[in-house]
Amino acid sequence: MRIHVDLGRCQGYGNCVTADEKHFDLDDNGLVVLLDEQVDSADRERVAAAVRSCPADALRLADDDS
Repeated sequence: MRIHVDLGRCQGYGNCVTADEKHFDLDDNGLVVLLDEQVDSADRERVAAAVRSCPADALRLADDDS
């Protein structure tokens, strides 16, 4: 699975960083930065929770081929 970000929607709430510092960070402008867009099966539940925590719906998980 991969994480996809719509930076046009990101509002910089930082909920994703709070939920998963391994995959998400914020840049100097307060927008999300992907530290690792690939999601291992061991991290899937934590990343999914981080994606769901985004109030701006700027994040989504998708299969590698989508």
